[in-house]
Amino acid sequence: MNLPLKDKKFIFLLLCVTIVIILEILSLLGIHLPMPYEPFVFSAFIIIIGHEVILKGLQSLLKLNFSSINLLMTIAVIAALYLGQYPEAAVVIVLYVLGERLEDIGLENSKSALNKLIKSIPKTAFVKTENKEIPIEEIETGSIIQIKAGEIIPLDGEITWGTSLIDESAITGEPIAKDKQPGDTVFAGTLNSNGFIEIKTTKRSTDTTFAKIIQLTFESGAARSETQKFIQRFSKLYTPIVIGIALLIFIIPVFLLQLDFDHWLQQAVTLLVIACPCALVISTPVAIYAAIGNASAKGALVKGGKYIEALADIQAVAMDKTRTITYGNPVVSDVFPLVGTSRQELLSCAAGAELFSEHPLAQAIIKATREEGFQPQTAKDFKTVIGKGAIAKMEACRTDTVMIGKLDFIREYNTISEEVESIVAKLSGEGKTSVVISFGKEVNGIIGLTDEIKPDSYDAIKQLQEQNISVIMLTGDSEKAAHYVARKVGITKTFGGLLPEQKSEEIKALLQQYDKIAMVGDGINDAPALALSTVGIAMGAAGSDTAIETANIALMNDQLSLIPFLVRLGKKTIKQIKINTFGAIITKLIFILLAVFGYSNLVLAIAADVGVTLIVIIFSLNLMRFEKVKP
Repeated sequence: MNLPLKDKKFIFLLLCVTIVIILEILSLLGIHLPMPYEPFVFSAFIIIIGHEVILKGLQSLLKLNFSSINLLMTIAVIAALYLGQYPEAAVVIVLYVLGERLEDIGLENSKSALNKLIKSIPKTAFVKTENKEIPIEEIETGSIIQIKAGEIIPLDGEITWGTSLIDESAITGEPIAKDKQPGDTVFAGTLNSNGFIEIKTTKRSTDTTFAKIIQLTFESGAARSETQKFIQRFSKLYTPIVIGIALLIFIIPVFLLQLDFDHWLQQAVTLLVIACPCALVISTPVAIYAAIGNASAKGALVKGGKYIEALADIQAVAMDKTRTITYGNPVVSDVFPLVGTSRQELLSCAAGAELFSEHPLAQAIIKATREEGFQPQTAKDFKTVIGKGAIAKMEACRTDTVMIGKLDFIREYNTISEEVESIVAKLSGEGKTSVVISFGKEVNGIIGLTDEIKPDSYDAIKQLQEQNISVIMLTGDSEKAAHYVARKVGITKTFGGLLPEQKSEEIKALLQQYDKIAMVGDGINDAPALALSTVGIAMGAAGSDTAIETANIALMNDQLSLIPFLVRLGKKTIKQIKINTFGAIITKLIFILLAVFGYSNLVLAIAADVGVTLIVIIFSLNLMRFEKVKP
């Protein structure tokens, strides 16, 4: 835990705590401050350190608010002073104030990464047309701003001039900087590492992706977990009950059994001190904020503690295929040269015929050709036949006419052999797309393309299954393509050819079967299914307002492996909250029983209470260091 040792008030508090504890130890050894100075010295510590607590306690008494922790402490201090236990009265108040400050430090530490980022955002930007620095809240969209190397980008925008490496870890959690050039999108809060760039702003300062992250992260405290809600309700009932028990511990022995007044007043005061629910109340929020902070640092925006808690109970995860398990971009998977055509000749001529096409399949063939070290042939008279393919003139490809496209398109001009039919059928059975190439008189080859599977999809799905979580694929892609990808990544339950509303129906059915289910999609056409699931998780949400606003958890990068990590983080968080809660309750029960039977000690009670609070905070903050399992 990072203590604010540069905070003068905190240093003064630690100094007072140290002095009071030393004086208390001396008094236990029989060494007291001389009278009449002792009451004044300890009263000074009580007033200087605990005046706010006592004022709030007295206000609660006037309002008859017996659920106030401050009232508990005020009664305890006044009673200790009455009993002449001046060092104990001071110890009670200074340790209580220290405990309260440590709670604040715990919450501050759990939000520290986000606070640091907020402070790093520039307050002004250099606007080119104005030739001066202007506050970012006054900069309109469409303005050209200049960013030097080493500066934080202040607004979302598109690069219009210059190239640079942009560190986007603040948004996506990705540690590796990305090459950016004109036309590429950049986000506020990211670091321009090494080049001078100009960007055209696309959003106002209040609408940037980073601003939404900040807003939703701080609002996440409102979406409290069920455990947190229960403890808050419990503490409101708990405090007046404790005051009632303390009164009984005092009244029954003194007024009914005629036992020693001062002794049983001390036991009642001790009960009030140990019963202070500080550790109990702090047990959940520090753990939740630490977990949310950890997730944010890795690129996962969690919108509240209840979703961290829900992840711990997830029994199944439904996933979209495209842009979730796969990249959503076609890649060449198979090349079948036929009738004596070489691989180089087939790819070079196919790429030449596709060179002027914007179609994703065409671009994939061109990319694969160049990656193999071949160059596309020069084409003439390029002609697109919409929905079928393309025709181009190329003298270097045996004949002057090259046709490329679907099998039915090529069939219009050529006789199709059984071998060609067999290859296309095989590719189709694997969920792949076939592109058939003809050099005018016969089919010279077939190229198979598929949607590339993300490398971490295999390990992510395996990790989920190892946690006894069922993985189901829901996709709008064809049944064959869906089943092919599902077999590759180890998914056994697959639904293909689904429209967005049909995905919603499947989620409803899965909720009946599994009770709690997470849905993972790209946050756009999957929005209805995300909304219906127990936890909706949007992939690759950076820059997507729809994804950030629709999902309960928005992954700012495309790492599917974040999902099993978040499930483990949720389980670890709930486990830590239970340990915190039970530890605090057991400690309090022990001292309450000691007080009931007349064996408790005021100093030991308050030391135990603050000690438990400190342990709860330290253990909870360890959640910020919880790491992903390396594949």
